[in-house]
Amino acid sequence: MLKFCSLYSGSSGNCLFINSNNTKLLVDCGTSGKKVTEALASIDSSIEEIDAILVTHEHSDHIQSLGLISSKYNIPVYANLETWNAMEAQKKKISENNIKIFENDKDFVLNDLTIHPFSTPHDAANPCGFNIHNGKRKLSIATDLGHMDNRILDTLKDSSFLLLESNYDPEILKLSKYPYLLKERIKGPNGHLSNSTAGKTISALINKNLKSVMLGHLSKENNFPELAYQTVLNELMDANIDTNTININVANRSNPTKLINL
Repeated sequence: MLKFCSLYSGSSGNCLFINSNNTKLLVDCGTSGKKVTEALASIDSSIEEIDAILVTHEHSDHIQSLGLISSKYNIPVYANLETWNAMEAQKKKISENNIKIFENDKDFVLNDLTIHPFSTPHDAANPCGFNIHNGKRKLSIATDLGHMDNRILDTLKDSSFLLLESNYDPEILKLSKYPYLLKERIKGPNGHLSNSTAGKTISALINKNLKSVMLGHLSKENNFPELAYQTVLNELMDANIDTNTININVANRSNPTKLINL
């Protein structure tokens, strides 16, 4: 068994849930502790059942309640050394026994799951995505990507499910009220992934056993769900791909998705 739920996904906060036969994980805690516990309850789970929290990087929309939740519920937190060093305020709240360090691009095991953290291009200390295996299925999480390259595509192949960033639409970003430097950061090589690039990524992975995708980390100001979804469909059609061969959903910014059984 391998199940996935996006509790929250967007530029205002991110928290994901993975459930296997013997393990329950959160990836990031970028919203309030109250929202995390309520979201878990809404899918008939509980914060007390969480075995570990994995951290992609130290930006606030990924770690807002990390220290609080770990200390209150005695949950181990896994991050690489550079990320730990970059989130000192959260680290101070977490007991030494619950500070776990992994290295990017090296597997580690949590109960019945094998976790592969892979490096991602983003303006953080040492950001990463995750491949999560249970021996039969592989799901992948890839957000906060300034660009897509062959190394990441190779890492994502054979994923049956992928949560993929589809952060912004270039035309909306161009016309937004964001300052020039912020716009340049978002569309830069260490910023975020556009809808179009997300579509091209999915097109490249469909013949690599990808069956289901959830578009995530949408910008509140520079995107909207219908546009992200349609842009991805357009990219697939432009690549002469039958859109019926893959299931595409969009993560909700403020509410949990359905629990997906992989």
